[in-house]
Amino acid sequence: MARILVIRLGALGDFVQSFAPFAAIRAHHAHDEVDLLTQAPFAELGRACPWFDHVLLDRRPPWRDIAAIMALRRMLRGYDFIYDLQTSGRSTRYFHLSGGRAWSGIGRGAQAVHDNPQRRFMHTRARQRDQLRRAGLAHLPVPDLSWLARGGPVLPAPYAVLVPGAAAHRPAKRWPAERYAALAVRLRGQGLLPVVVGGGGEAGLACTIRNACPDALDLTGRTTLLELGGVLARAAWAVGNDTGPMHMAAALGVKCTVLFSADSNPALTAPVGVRAGQVRVIYVRDLATVRVDRVAATRG
Repeated sequence: MARILVIRLGALGDFVQSFAPFAAIRAHHAHDEVDLLTQAPFAELGRACPWFDHVLLDRRPPWRDIAAIMALRRMLRGYDFIYDLQTSGRSTRYFHLSGGRAWSGIGRGAQAVHDNPQRRFMHTRARQRDQLRRAGLAHLPVPDLSWLARGGPVLPAPYAVLVPGAAAHRPAKRWPAERYAALAVRLRGQGLLPVVVGGGGEAGLACTIRNACPDALDLTGRTTLLELGGVLARAAWAVGNDTGPMHMAAALGVKCTVLFSADSNPALTAPVGVRAGQVRVIYVRDLATVRVDRVAATRG
C-alpha cells in the first residue's frame, strides 16, 4: 500500500474547487492511504469528506525555524507520491523539501510536472484537470457531496441565502450592502426568507440588511463551514460576491447568482455548478453600478 499526500491549503473557494480532484485522486488510489495537508480553517471539511484517511495541518512555519522545517521535511519524505493542488511558491518549496521526483505540481524536475505554458490563463478546474491528466488521472468525476449537504440548522423553507461579504482587503469585490438590503426586502415580499451568511467580521453587513428587512435571518459567524454547507444545500437561491460560500453553493447544485467586479476574473475563478444554467454570473467593472432589478431578474 502506497502513501499518498494531497496538498491543498486554501482559500475556501479554491478548496471547494478541488472537490472533484480530491475524488479523482481517491478513486485512482483506492487501495492506498491518502492524506490531506491543509490549514486549520479547512480541517473540518477535510475530515468530514470521504476522500482522505488522515488530515494534517500545515502551520506554515517560518523558513528560519529550522526545527519545524526539518519536521516538515521528514513528514513529506514519508510519502510515496504527492499531489500539490496548491501550486504556490510555498508549496513548491515543499517539493524541494520532499527530496524526490514523485510529485504532481509545478516544481521543475517533478515526475508529473505541470508545465503547460497556458496554466495561468486556465480556469482553476481546467488547470487542475490538466495537471492530473499529466499524472495519469484521465477523469474528474462529479463528486458526491451528500456529506456536506446534510449539516447545519434546518430553516423554514423556502429561503434565499445572501452572501454580502468577501475578502476584507478587497472591498471592490463587494456589491454594496444597501443593495443586498433592498434585494432582501424584495425577496421577503415574494415569500422567500432572506438568510445572511458569512464570517463573524461581516456581521455589520448583516445588520445593514436586517435594518431594512427585520425578518432576515442573520447567520454570520454562527455556522461552521460544514454547517454552512447544509444551509446552502437547502436554499432555493443563493446570491453573493466572488467568495468561498458561493463556490460551495454552486458545487451543491444550488441556483446561484455570483457578482464579479474588475477585481477578479470569472473566466479563471467562477464557481462551477453541476448543470447548465445553474450558475449565473454578473461581471462588471464596478459593482456599485449593478441595480437590484438586474440581480433579481437572474432568479428566473
